[in-house]
Amino acid sequence: MIDDTITNPANETYHLMTSAPVEKLIVKQAIPTITIMMVSGMYNMADTYFVSFLGTSAVAAVGVSFSLMAVIQAVGFFFGHGSGNFISRALGARNAADAEKMAATGFFSAFILGLGIAVSGIIFLSPLARFLGSTNTILPYARDYLRFILLGAPFMVSSLMQNNLLRYQGRAFFGMIGMVSGAVLNIGLDPLFIFVFHLGIKGASLATMISQTLSCILLFVVGYTGRGNARILPGNFSPSLNKYKEIIRGGSPSLLRQSIAGFAAILLNNTAGAYGDAVIAAISIVNRVFIFTGSAIIGFGQGFQPVCGFNYGAKHYDRVKKAFWFCLRFSTVLLIILAAACFILAPDIISLFRKDDPKVVTLGAFALRAQCFSFPFLGWILLVGFMLQTMGKGIPASILAFSRQGLFLIPFIFFLVPGLGVLGIQICAPLADFFTFLLSLPLGIRTLRKDLA
Repeated sequence: MIDDTITNPANETYHLMTSAPVEKLIVKQAIPTITIMMVSGMYNMADTYFVSFLGTSAVAAVGVSFSLMAVIQAVGFFFGHGSGNFISRALGARNAADAEKMAATGFFSAFILGLGIAVSGIIFLSPLARFLGSTNTILPYARDYLRFILLGAPFMVSSLMQNNLLRYQGRAFFGMIGMVSGAVLNIGLDPLFIFVFHLGIKGASLATMISQTLSCILLFVVGYTGRGNARILPGNFSPSLNKYKEIIRGGSPSLLRQSIAGFAAILLNNTAGAYGDAVIAAISIVNRVFIFTGSAIIGFGQGFQPVCGFNYGAKHYDRVKKAFWFCLRFSTVLLIILAAACFILAPDIISLFRKDDPKVVTLGAFALRAQCFSFPFLGWILLVGFMLQTMGKGIPASILAFSRQGLFLIPFIFFLVPGLGVLGIQICAPLADFFTFLLSLPLGIRTLRKDLA
C-alpha cells in the first residue's frame, strides 16, 4: 500500500528521479552539492590563508585541529548518510512514514552525540591538543583554535547530518542554502575577528562556530517546515535497535572513512612534528588544496547518490548503471585537468599561504605535485564507494572506505617515513590513493556486473 504522508511534491520527486534522463538529473542534483563542497573548501582555505598572517606555527595549529574536525564531520556524515540512505530507498519504495521517523531519529541522535564530543573535548583540551600532534610552539595556538571548534561541534554535526538528509531526498538545493550561507559568513567573519577585533587564531575558530550554528538553524527550519521533505519533527524521534542498525549499515562507510582519516592525520602530524613546524604547515596546506580541488568531484558524486538510491529502491538497475558511467566519464576528465593545473602551479599555490617561509613553499610544492599523480584515480574510487553505500552494501563499502587510510596510508607512514624522512611524508598519500584504486576495481566491477544485472 502506498503511503502518501508526504504530499504531492514527494510524488513528483519520485516520478522525476525514476523517469527523467539521468544525465540531467545528476547535473541538477550535482550543482548544489558541488557549490556546497567548493564553498566549504574555499572557507577551509580562507581559514588557513588568514591565519597564515599569524605565522607558521599558527598555520600548523589549524592543520593539527583539522584532525579533530575530521572526526566531528565523521559523526555528521555517519548519521546523515546512515539515515539518508534509508530515507532515499524508503521514498523510492513509496514509504513516507518510515522516512520521517528516521529523519527525526538521525537528527536528534547526531546533536546529542555532538554535545558529548564538545563537553569531553573542552574538559581535556590540552591533552587533546597534544594527542592531535601539537608541538610546544603549536600548543598555545591549537588550544585557542580548538576551544571554539569544540563549542560548535553539536551544530557542525547537525548541519552536516541535515545537509545529507536533504541531498538523499533529491533536495540538494535547500541544503545548499544552509551550508553556503554559513560558509560565506565564515569567510567574512575571519578577517573581521582576526584583524579588526584582534582575536588572532581564536577569531578564526569563533567565526567557524558562529557559521556552523547559522547553517544548523537554517537547515533545521527547512527540514522542519519543508513541504515535500521528510520533515524533522520532535514527535517522530523514535530511537530503536532497528533504526540504529539501518544507520550503522548506511553510515558506517562514512564513519570509517572520516574517522580513520582523522586518525591518519593525527599520526601524520605527530610524525611530521619531529621534522619541525614547517613540515606540518606544508602538509596542512596541501591537504586543504587537495580537499578544495577534489570538492567538485565529491559534489558530483553526491549528486549521483539520490539518483542511485531512488532507482535502486525502485529496481531500475539500468538507470543506476547509466548514471554511474556518466559520472565516471565526467569526473575523470575533470580530475586530469585539475591535476595538470596543480602540478604546473604548485609553488604559486603554496606561496599564497606562506610566501614568507621558503621552506614551507618548497616542501608543500613537492607534496602537491606528488598528490597530482593520484588525481585521475579518485573518480572511480569515490563513485564505487558512493554506489556501494547508497545500495546498502555496508561491508564492501566499509572495506573500501577504510582502505585508503587504514590499509595503506597508515602502514606507509610507519614503513616509509623512518627510511625516507620528509620524502616519505610527502609521497605516502598519493601511494595510498593508487593502491586504493587497485582494491576498488574488483568491488566496482562485481557490483556493476552482478548486483545490477
